[in-house]
Amino acid sequence: MLPLFLYLCALSLLTGSQSFNISSEELDISSCPITFFGQKYDHLYVNSTNENFVVCFDGFYDPDGTGDCFVGQQSMNGQSEFSIHPGDAKSEATILQDLPTIRSKQQCTVNFMFQTSGLDVSVSVNQPGVGAHLVVIKLAGLFRISDIKIVETLNVTNTPESQQLSDTVDLSACRHSGVLFNPGTLVSSDPNTCTNLTCDQTAVLISTGCGPSERCQGNNTCLEDTIITCTVTGPSVIDFHSQVTFIEDRCAYSLLSTPLVPDFLLLANFQERRRKDVSFLDSVTLLLGSAGAQIHLEQGGRVLLDDTLLTLNLSAQMVHGVELSEDRKGVTANFSLSNYTASVFFDGYTVQVHLQGPGAEDLSLQGLCYNSNDSLSDSRLLDHSDSGCQIQYNDTPDSTINCTVATEHCNLLKEAPFSSCNSVIDPEPYITACIDTMCKYPAVDELNCQFLEAYDRACSLQHISVADGWRSNTGCSHEAFCHRQTCLSNEFCAARFVGGTAGCFCRAIFASKYTSTGAWVCGPDSASLTLVGCLLVENGIDYSALHLNDPMCRGQMNEQTHMVTFSFNNSHSCGTEVLANGSQIIYENTIVTQNVSNDMITRQDKVRIDFSCVHTQPDVQTMSFRIRDRCVLRCVFVTSEFWKYNVTMQAYTEPTLTQVLTSDTEVQLDQRIWVELETEGLEGSFVSVVTDSCWATNEPSANESLRYDLIVNGCPNPDDNTVRVHHNGEGTSNYFSFNMFQFAGTPGDIYLHCKLELCITEHNHCAVDCDHDERKKRAVRPPYEGDATALISMAWVN
Repeated sequence: MLPLFLYLCALSLLTGSQSFNISSEELDISSCPITFFGQKYDHLYVNSTNENFVVCFDGFYDPDGTGDCFVGQQSMNGQSEFSIHPGDAKSEATILQDLPTIRSKQQCTVNFMFQTSGLDVSVSVNQPGVGAHLVVIKLAGLFRISDIKIVETLNVTNTPESQQLSDTVDLSACRHSGVLFNPGTLVSSDPNTCTNLTCDQTAVLISTGCGPSERCQGNNTCLEDTIITCTVTGPSVIDFHSQVTFIEDRCAYSLLSTPLVPDFLLLANFQERRRKDVSFLDSVTLLLGSAGAQIHLEQGGRVLLDDTLLTLNLSAQMVHGVELSEDRKGVTANFSLSNYTASVFFDGYTVQVHLQGPGAEDLSLQGLCYNSNDSLSDSRLLDHSDSGCQIQYNDTPDSTINCTVATEHCNLLKEAPFSSCNSVIDPEPYITACIDTMCKYPAVDELNCQFLEAYDRACSLQHISVADGWRSNTGCSHEAFCHRQTCLSNEFCAARFVGGTAGCFCRAIFASKYTSTGAWVCGPDSASLTLVGCLLVENGIDYSALHLNDPMCRGQMNEQTHMVTFSFNNSHSCGTEVLANGSQIIYENTIVTQNVSNDMITRQDKVRIDFSCVHTQPDVQTMSFRIRDRCVLRCVFVTSEFWKYNVTMQAYTEPTLTQVLTSDTEVQLDQRIWVELETEGLEGSFVSVVTDSCWATNEPSANESLRYDLIVNGCPNPDDNTVRVHHNGEGTSNYFSFNMFQFAGTPGDIYLHCKLELCITEHNHCAVDCDHDERKKRAVRPPYEGDATALISMAWVN
């Protein structure tokens, strides 16, 4: 703001005047707004009293009140002429001669002309740029400047109003707390905060205090603070002393703690990404023991208070004494640490810990940020890590990595514009971290920008600005491309290519379970197939565009696991073909991309996944119990190449199959026993279970020479009229009954063995018909013979 001035000078009559009665008039001066003691006005209010001619800026003049006004002698005829015109070079020259402190050009003039005491008087309010000054012109005779009075609503300090005026006088001032202050004067001072408020020579209030890296020690004394920065990016930790170390596992590590604040701990969590042998910083956690709370800073700008997701923005939000805020670059957490101010910034790839205070040694700091050369085992926090996080892997070297090119790229930190910061922030630890990482990990996921960005921000924390040109020259963005992206613990956020859409990719250890056999899993039953969602994303496949042979059969995404499941059964087989091949039942189908013939273009690759899932015959199952005093049941799960199911054999003492034989059940000779053979995990609409044969031996082996048959070719032994077979081949379970016996002359143990077969229900009659005269033959045998069966045994031990 430029000051307001009072002048006495000569001025010729103006043209384009407007005559009006000055008893009461409101005038629009928006084309030449006037700044009066720091207040800007675009209207004038002109009126008169019995003795005075009055011009006010903030309303009509009240003789008993106050206002922003100037007052002169009353016009003889009550008339005045008003005009607005551009600045005048002659009057401007006069102003600059009398007041050389004026620096800006005169913009415009608001002029009044009236007659008083036989004299023609001209009053002009001039607007030089953003300030204002008042000019009073006499046209004839004698006219005193004291005849013009300045009226303010404020108290005036050191007013020159009583001075004998010649031609010009400076009436500029600053307004503060109801008081006017002349230029060049001290308005207020607070020695406790080292803050001084001054009205400068151009009548502008200027506040001064300690610099950005200083703090007030009282008595207006500012002392330079210590500023230290720790950077953790990728697998590297660059501590407060510019020492660098590398994390080789996937555990949590202590970055910062101090005995002076025992309830505080800052830890970093590391995880693998595309390779199993390179770990990356994945998230940051603040442990606030006094509050019993944990604040998690995660990729994508996600912040959790314990398990609750917080919604942040640019406005700071206080959470247990931690000030949290978020912008498009990342999340910032500010808090006090003893007599230090601490700041933690995390953008999903890099965390920078910034401390400002009197001296780092006063805090007795601990953790990798204070000394990265400490033993990693001392800083490793297994209680906050996943089990097995210490296991290290060796991956095949990536032949696409050019270490020479990577080194040249990392050495950009020693060239302009980064070189402007090299004398304050040593670039060598950042270059070392960059080269070590990029020589063994591909330059994807903006890794080539990550170390440059970390160095740039470390410089800004020391109040050194690096020119933004490096970003455009290296193809780096200002914003994190994973902002607001939510991934699971077995995923990480990335983009398939530069400028591509961000998505959730599989972590290498998780993906390795599927990449060797394909990105799908059969099961857990024969009616479904599941694709691994993050592998689809990595290959640029939109799951919603996929279907089975039947276009109506589409996959469903599980939001909790990001797995995509395609379901099918006999009622809606989705084009599934079921085949028998030796000892296996094979389910075949195809997942293909939706064919939209009306689309002119497509940005989706064509997908065709031919898959097959198989069931194999179950392994030998053994179940044993002791007659009269003991019963032990053991069930073994059966694993096929893709699908799992299990077979159990259980004995009961009554036909409703509810009273299970236990260790307390007494079994007598000739007592009737019911035995159920049941499967779990088979899709009954596709296959059935057939009990081919059951027999008893006096030894555990099923191939003993002493053998007694109970079921032969799926039907009861015709020589034993106590045997009954129920629902054989009609579903995934069946049962039979017989009267208990023992081998004559051998009062030892009794072992029961059963051979099972799987039968494809489509195109086959699996149910066993034993009502014909030839009871040893079935109506139709299932398509399995010989070794394509399984054995299940049960032993009665005397």
